Formats: sequence, structure tokens, C-alpha cells
Amino acid sequence: MTVLLADLLALSDTLAVMSVDLGSESMKVAIVKPGVPMEIVLNKESRRKTPVTVTLKENERFFGDSAASMAIKNPKATLRYFQHLLGKQENNPHVALYKARFPEHELGFDPQRQTVYFQISPQLQFSPEEVLSMLLNYSRSLAEDFAEQPIKDAVITVPAFFNQAERRAVLQAARMAGLKVLQLINDNTATALSYGVFRRKDINSTAQNIMFYDMGSGSTVCTIVTYQTVKTKDAGMQPQLQIRGVGFDRTLGGLEMELRLREHLAGLFNEQRKGQRANDVRENPRAMAKLLREANRLKTVLSANADHVAQIEGLMDDVDFKAKVTRAEFEELCADLFERVPGPVQQALQSAEMKLDEIEQVILVGGATRVPKVQEVLLKAVGKEELGKNINADEAAAMGAVYQAAALSKAFKVKPFVVRDAVIYPILVEFTREVEEETGVRSLKHNKRVLFSRMGPYPQRKVITFNRYSHDFNFHINYGDLGFLGPEDLRVFGSQNLTTVKLKGVGESFKKYPDYESKGIKAHFNLDESGVLSLDRVESVFETLVEDSPEEESTLTKLGNTISSLFGGGSTPDTKENGTDTVQEEEEGPVEGSKDEPGEQAELKEEAEAPAEDTSSPPPPEAKGAAAPEGEKATEKDGRDKPEAQKPSEKGEAGSEGAPPAPEEEKKQKPARKQRMVEEIGVELVILDLPDLPEDQLARSAQKLQDLTLRDLQKQEREKAANSLEAFIFETQDKLYQPEYQEVSTEEQREDISGKLSATSTWLEDEGFGATTAMLKEKLAELRKLCHGLFFRVEERKKWPERLSALDNLLNHSSMFLKGARLIPEMDQIFTEVEMTTLEKIINETWAWKNATVAEQAKLSATEKPVLLSKDIEAKMAALDREVQYLLNKAKFAKPRPRPRDKNGTRAEAPLNASASDQSEKVIPPPGQTEDTKPIPEPEKETGPEAADSEPLELGGPAAESEQKEHPEQPTGQKGTLKNDEL
Repeated sequence: MTVLLADLLALSDTLAVMSVDLGSESMKVAIVKPGVPMEIVLNKESRRKTPVTVTLKENERFFGDSAASMAIKNPKATLRYFQHLLGKQENNPHVALYKARFPEHELGFDPQRQTVYFQISPQLQFSPEEVLSMLLNYSRSLAEDFAEQPIKDAVITVPAFFNQAERRAVLQAARMAGLKVLQLINDNTATALSYGVFRRKDINSTAQNIMFYDMGSGSTVCTIVTYQTVKTKDAGMQPQLQIRGVGFDRTLGGLEMELRLREHLAGLFNEQRKGQRANDVRENPRAMAKLLREANRLKTVLSANADHVAQIEGLMDDVDFKAKVTRAEFEELCADLFERVPGPVQQALQSAEMKLDEIEQVILVGGATRVPKVQEVLLKAVGKEELGKNINADEAAAMGAVYQAAALSKAFKVKPFVVRDAVIYPILVEFTREVEEETGVRSLKHNKRVLFSRMGPYPQRKVITFNRYSHDFNFHINYGDLGFLGPEDLRVFGSQNLTTVKLKGVGESFKKYPDYESKGIKAHFNLDESGVLSLDRVESVFETLVEDSPEEESTLTKLGNTISSLFGGGSTPDTKENGTDTVQEEEEGPVEGSKDEPGEQAELKEEAEAPAEDTSSPPPPEAKGAAAPEGEKATEKDGRDKPEAQKPSEKGEAGSEGAPPAPEEEKKQKPARKQRMVEEIGVELVILDLPDLPEDQLARSAQKLQDLTLRDLQKQEREKAANSLEAFIFETQDKLYQPEYQEVSTEEQREDISGKLSATSTWLEDEGFGATTAMLKEKLAELRKLCHGLFFRVEERKKWPERLSALDNLLNHSSMFLKGARLIPEMDQIFTEVEMTTLEKIINETWAWKNATVAEQAKLSATEKPVLLSKDIEAKMAALDREVQYLLNKAKFAKPRPRPRDKNGTRAEAPLNASASDQSEKVIPPPGQTEDTKPIPEPEKETGPEAADSEPLELGGPAAESEQKEHPEQPTGQKGTLKNDEL
């Protein structure tokens, strides 16, 4: 039991989950833990958002606000907006754009992955994934400090337009940081989820179309979301959000506006120094960092004011800068950017195949939407009366992501909210096979099959079957039609080829089962919750007919088969094992846009009829692999008509499921059943878009980051030790002059302590810079030991009045309690003589100890070690209080004693001072009394003064009988009084 409780306590310490809203300029962290539902984490500066900035120096690192302040002092080592380089190769236009925006950074080239990395110094270089990993680790430390417990599970937001390479880069960064990513959630989906969660009551069966326009620092995303309640399998009617349309602009955001302003301010500064032969301010990284910070402030101020004065003290060469900028000038600088504001709206409407009239509300998200011109252009583009601002533009994504984290975590139970995200970039499978034409000439035919269509829902699993291969072959996974992207976006997108899959072992599987009929090579794909595509497995499936003797089947087996056919059979154990509730199986098909060939029609028909066979009997023991699911749903994604034989399979397992088979048919079908064999096929993946980090390099990067974290912790511990030592010296030197410390110490003692403090302070100034943490702690321990006696005497004298007063109160109350306990009549006494004697002894001993110790302490000098100690007073109080509490609890739960009866069954005679009503009580005859025995008759009513006092009480009712039954062992010979209040 102890071990179980310890395990439960350890589990409760790690229940918290976190979310990280990873923006271009700043990040927000939120947590959920028991007792703290959905709370934004405050950073070390008590702010709710933290700059996405990292400063990397030879011996130290800075994050967040500390790193942002270092951007001006050391701009080369301060990295910002590095997420724009994730998942991109060296020839990507965004890499060139990053170099143009931040020329102070030196980017190196990685020939193995064709990517770039930050070259801080000849010995210091980091990839964008490693820098992001540092930031994620920092965000976790903030969350753990806030939650006061370790956290490993997280949901991270990413832009909706991130492709496969960019998403894998974020996952690798999280893996380096040691985070378990529950999900990469699109930031627009997280925002929509937060909006829906807090408006759950407003969602009903009527679809509501809401548009979210999110313009952040680096990009703009427009999303159309449909809210309505749907019927779920497990939880009944629940709210659902479905992403219907998405449009985006990768470079439209607040950063581009700030860069335009920075360029404008740099031009004004150069004009002011035109005749002074001064250098161009653009060539000075520190000056440009100051200008960018001022441009950020200026953009914010101009959103609420018509003009503002930009001023920077000592911009360059100790020359101050001051210039007036109007909102009109700002809007003119960004005129082309404002023209791009309606673009994402049109893209979202086209992808959703909707019109503006169907949109009920347009809601603003993101910091850049606070610019008045953006709102003006957007309002005109959407044609609404007003724009919705009823959502926290900065924190909505973080709150939605942490709600999803709680839903995915096993430690929390939240109200269900169905989320159906949408695929932005379609994915297809391409393969080539030989076909024989009518003339007998064999030629190669290229086939494309859409795996995940644009705006299709995910997470989702798909199965594609290749029916024409009996030997090893290759197929390719590529992006589908990206015509909705412009030419520049296509260049930024990168490679449109994802993976080449090389299969090994197909021919061997056919040789292993020569007598079996091939049902094709099945490739199982999974587009998970993070939007990352993976190939789970590839299998070669075979079937054959196995004949069973009818007499071998028992009556119970026949009954089971009949019931199974009545209820549609059931999937084999492998179906649940694969965990694909919505697996869609697709057949190898012709080129898109061409007509189906007769051979394809036959194969489709054969695949569709397969589930109609009986699969109730298990495969033989020698079968390799698990039985494949017979009831997988065969669907066509490209919209071609299905053969007639497939239609019954869509409704269930077979067309004859609705009724039990006829006896004649049953006799014919039972001897033969289908047996399916599954052989695992070897897979070799060749990643084409961006190679992942090799495992050894990933391990080295993780170890490098752990070493940096350990170094930071050691540095923090040393700084803490140095600060503690310095603080102790200053505080103690000040205390030596305070009266309460001078009272309990001699002049010689104070001089000794003061000399040691001064010596340590001198050492700390001269040699403390190179001192280790252990040396600093040792010096502090020596000083504390030296001052312990002084501090102890002062602390004891501070505690005496309160402790002695509490002891006196407890002794007085205990004495009064004991006195009252001894006054209880003997018949009603609930305390034993031993208990009262013990309490009396403790009271007397405590009084004696207190008086003796106080007297002894009065004889001692204030500079001597006291004999009256606060801990001894507390111990005496605890012992006395424990004894009193024991007696109080006994009195609280004690039951009143039953009254004794005399030999005649009557209660004892009333005392002399009893009232007339007490003397006229009627008694109950005891059980077993003869009829001749008569109870004492009730006296006649008289008009005398005693009779007029009160009427007698009847005692012959059920209460009296129950009293006798409750205490049958009560002797009747004893006499006792019975009071009115006891009746």
C-alpha cells in the first residue's frame, strides 16, 4: 500500500501539461495542472508574453527579455525570427530575405542537408533547429517554475502554411529539448478552438461560419471555420469546428512594416549628417538594432496617434536622433503591403468554395491587426459593418492549444470538442508499371493516385493497394496540385517531391505462398494530428480457400457463426490493433483523367467482394503476421464510379448481412472459408524534400544543448552563492549596530565578527571573481557558524513573550477544564480517576518547570547562552495540549449512561428536592413480571399546590420499551434518579 501511494503521489507531481504558442516575434506559454485550469505562464519579468530571442555568447546564454536587451549591445550574437529558416535549404528565397533583413548574422552552409546554420564565432555554431530547441527548453523551465512541478508533455503551435519539412524540423527541435509533443496544432486551429470553447453554449445544430483574420509579426493567415453540434459515437451531441478554407501570405506582417519604418528613419538620420562626412548608419549593426526597436515602438504609437516624434539618444558616434513621423507617412511607406491585405481573404473563400454572404462574422487576431489602415482595408474587403474584436488577439492560440493538450493528456478529462483540421497541401502517390497494348508491345504507364486531397480532414489513415506487382518495385510520395500558390510562393515552398519508397521482399512473399491468391501489396499511410505524413507499414496480402468438415464444427460454433452473420460479422483482431477507425482503402488506378481499363474494373470488383466471405475461423498456426482486416472500407478518392459488386460492401460486410442465410446455403458455404495471410514487406525511405538530422547528429545536438543547460545552471548556482555571501556580509555588518544585537553581545564578540566580515568582503572583491561555487559556499558557512550564537540569542529573546503567554493561557484553561471535570456527578462521570490524575500531574509539572526555568534564566547574563528555549516551551505545550485534547475527544463521543432500576422494575426514588412531576412518574413493568404484580398507581389529581405544579409524564410508551431493549443487561436492583430533561 505504501508503494502504491508513493507511485500515485509521484504521478500527481507530473500531471501538468503545457502549450507553446510559437510566434515570430513573441511566444506565449500556458499550462494546465490539477487546480489550475488554463493559465498563461508569467515569465521572470512577470510578463505574459516573451520575446522569441536568444543571445548566444561563448560562456553564457540569454533568453526572452534579457536577450532582447542584448540585441543592441551584441546584435551578431542575438538571434531573432530564426523560425523563418526552419525546414529551408540554402537556395530558398526566404534564406536570402533573412540575410537582407539581418545582415549582421553570418550564415554557414551545411553541405549534408543543404541547409544553413548560424556562425556566432569560429567555435560556436548552431542550426535553426538547435536554437529553437533552446527556446523550447526555456519555455518549459518557465512553465515548470510556474506550475512548481516537472512538465514533459506539450502542444506546440505552428503556422498553418508549414509544409512537411518545416513540421518535421519543429518536431526535431522539440525532441532535442526532451519534450514529448502531444500535437503540432495549427495556430489558426488553436485560435478557433479557444473561440469555440468559451462560446460552447452558442453552438447548435445550425452551422455558423466565422472568419479569423490573423496578421502577426511575420505572416498573415485567414481561416474560415464552421461551428455546429454533431453526433459523436461516444459522447452524443457535441460541438465541432471544421476548417473550411485557409488563405495566407508568408511575408505580410508587422515585421515588414517595422523594417520599412527603420529604413525611413535611417534615411532621415543620414540626411541630418549629410555634410559631416559621416558613415552610413546602415553599416552599423548596433545603430540599426536601435532603429528597429524604435520603429517597433513608433508603429505601436502611430496606431493610436496621428503623429509621433522618434528619438534615440546616442544613435551613432554619440549623436542623438530626433525626427517627427506622421501616420500618413507610415501608411505611404507600407502602401503596397496594405494592398495585399485582401489576398488571404480571397484565397480562403476560394478554398472553402464559399461567398462572403455566408460569413457571419470576421474576427481579428494577431498584433498587426491593431494598425488602423489594416482594419480599414480589411473591412472594405469583407463588406461587413464592423470587425469582431471579442477575442484576446495575443493569447487565444495559446489557450486553445493548452485546452487541446489537456484533452490529449490522460491526466485530465475535458468536455469534448471535435476538431476537424484541413490539409492545405494535397499529397499523392505516383508509380510506374508495365502495360501490354493491343499490338503486343509493352510500355510503361505512369499512375497518380491522390492520397490526401486539398482541404480534406485530418488526422486520417489511408491504405493503397497495388495489384499488378509480383516483384520488388518503387513508388513516390509527392505533393499534389499546388496551382493555388503563386510563383514566388512555389519557390519558397521548396521541393514538391517528398519521399521515394523502395520495397524489398515482394518477390519472396510470392514464393513463400505459391498456392495462395494475391490480394495486392497494401501500403498503410497515416497523416497524424500534427499534420505529418508517415508510412506505417507495407504488407503483401494473400488469400486461399480452406475446406473444413461440417462435423468438426460444434453446435456452439454454428450458433456463433449465425449470430455473427446476423450482426454483420466483425473485424479481426488486427483491425483493432491497427487502430484505424476511418481507414480508407484505395486501389491502384489509372492516370488521372483517363478511362478505367477492363482489368482495373475486374480488380476493383474482386477487392470489393472480398469482405463478403466468411472470416470467422482463425488462420492456421504457421501463418506469419496477423490476419489483415477483412472489413476495410474501399473508397475512391477521385470520384470514379464504383462497380456494382462494391456497393453492398459500403453498407456493411456483404449484401446478405441483413438476414441469416438459408439452411441450404449454409451447408454449402460452411465447408469452404477464406483464409488471409499477411507478409511484412521491407521498406527503404529516401527523403527528397529535406533530409532529417541523422540519429547520431541528433544525439550530439541534444547532448550539446544539455551541456549548455548544465553550464547555465552551474553559472546560476555560482551567482546565487556569491549573492548570498555578499548579502550576508552587508546584513550582518548592519545588525552589529542595532540595539537588540548589542544587548546580547560583548564589545569583543562584535569586533571579532566585524573583522571576519571585513576580511571576507575584501577577499570577495579581490579573488571572488575566480572563486568556485564550493569556495563561496564554504566562506558563507564559516561566517554563519561564527554568528550563530549571536543570532540565536536574539531570536530566542524575540520569541519569549509570545511563547510564555501562550503557555500561561494553556495552563489556565487546562486547570479550569480539570476543575470542571472533577465536579461532574459520579453517575454522569465519563473520565476515569487515572485520566484526571494524569492531567493534574502534567499541569503541575509544567507549572513547576516554567517557574524554575524562568527564574534560572533571570540569573543569567544576556550575553550567555539562554536556558529558556522556545523549542522547550513548544514541547511542553504540545504534551499538555495532547492530554487535554484526548479528554475533550472522549467527552465529545461519550454516550450518556442508562439509568438503573430497582427490583420492582421502578426507577430509583426521586431525591428530596424533586418536583411534584418527578414524584408522580409512571414506571414500566419489567419483562417477565406476573399479571398479579401491579405498578404503583398514579395518584389522583388534587387541587393542592403540589398537584398544580405540573402534570405527570407517561412512561409506558414505545420509547421506554426501546430503552429496555437497548440495555437488557442493565440490573434492576440499582437505584437512580430520572430527570425530566432525560425523558
